[in-house]
Amino acid sequence: MLKNTLAAAISHTLLIPVLAFAHGSASTSGNVGEAREIQFPDTANHMTLVVDLHTHSVFSDGHVWPRIRVGEAIRDGLDAMAVTEHLEYQPHIEDIPHTDRNRSYQETMMSVPEGEDLLIIAGSEITRRPPHGHMNAVFIEDANELFSVPGNAADWDTASFGAAARNWPAENAVDAANEQGAFVFWNHSWSDFDNAKTVITDFHRQATLDGKLHGIEIANGSTYSPESFQIALDHGLTPVGVSDVHNLIDWDHEPHNGGHRPVNLVFTEERTVEAIRESLIEGRTVVWFRNLLLGQLEHMEPLLNASLQLIGTRYLGEDSGVLEIELTNVSDATFELENLSDYTLVQSHDIIEVPPHSSETYLLRTDGRPNRGDLQFRVLNALIAPDANPEMQFTFDVTSNF
Repeated sequence: MLKNTLAAAISHTLLIPVLAFAHGSASTSGNVGEAREIQFPDTANHMTLVVDLHTHSVFSDGHVWPRIRVGEAIRDGLDAMAVTEHLEYQPHIEDIPHTDRNRSYQETMMSVPEGEDLLIIAGSEITRRPPHGHMNAVFIEDANELFSVPGNAADWDTASFGAAARNWPAENAVDAANEQGAFVFWNHSWSDFDNAKTVITDFHRQATLDGKLHGIEIANGSTYSPESFQIALDHGLTPVGVSDVHNLIDWDHEPHNGGHRPVNLVFTEERTVEAIRESLIEGRTVVWFRNLLLGQLEHMEPLLNASLQLIGTRYLGEDSGVLEIELTNVSDATFELENLSDYTLVQSHDIIEVPPHSSETYLLRTDGRPNRGDLQFRVLNALIAPDANPEMQFTFDVTSNF
């Protein structure tokens, strides 16, 4: 979000105890002048918070210490993040034995440098085979309550631990997460199907009806699933977009080359962990994936109106019928607009682009030099359903000429 619109107060409200044995705070140093912070404006009624709800560290199958995740998040301009380790899949268990599944969260919290306002959300990944698949539970209080194996978890090797942990019913894990007030969402669901097309299962349908499944990933890493997006719309699930990063953000998404991780833009009334949870439960969010904005119209429209505005119009001379318009874009999106109005674009066919954080002028040929009128555009880089784009209307009022 735009940092100068936010209060600097930090609110880490979760109940998991934080132990003072972290490996120092994260480094936020990067290339001088690099522009990689994800920036979208606040809407008329809400703050816009940038959130990644699915990442990994060496405490499950990730390849970096949690402090690296913190440093990446700060450089990317995130407002909040969760490190969500696999509960049942522990490939590093023999190298990093840890009986307390809250260790990753504790290390992440202790890695936030003093003076930084990054919010850390406690979470875990429930890791099962189809039809249950993988599910993230975030805003939890104790990860240890979400899995069960006999004896001491540190005494197992990776394979035997995973087999034993999967014997505990997935329904029990979901119930335990909900008892802690978690927001539970279905991860990369398309990976459970041979044709990579998500179909809602009986388990997920029932969990949704019972109010125990709240969201579904529609974008994960480098992949977007239109079928998952449709399931979110059909079943009232919150659409989620995540990095699911295991390596480095710089390797997977190349922010130094203009890329970015997938995130949720969460619309909140205040900048706290609990406010983010409340907004996600209510579905008040839009997913930002590559150059696509994905979400319901009621949440997309305020974001578009805040991001893109008509700031000036005038005719090119006293007798000219050519209207110059100036559009300003205060977001990270490159807006691709298809002209739907009765006026003809002079310098292009039907499509214009408005680059991020810029103001651009465009020429339209009118009929009769109207002083007032409406410009209608279809936003091609935004989806309110898998096959539907939102539209924007700008009203112009010519007050001066060249």
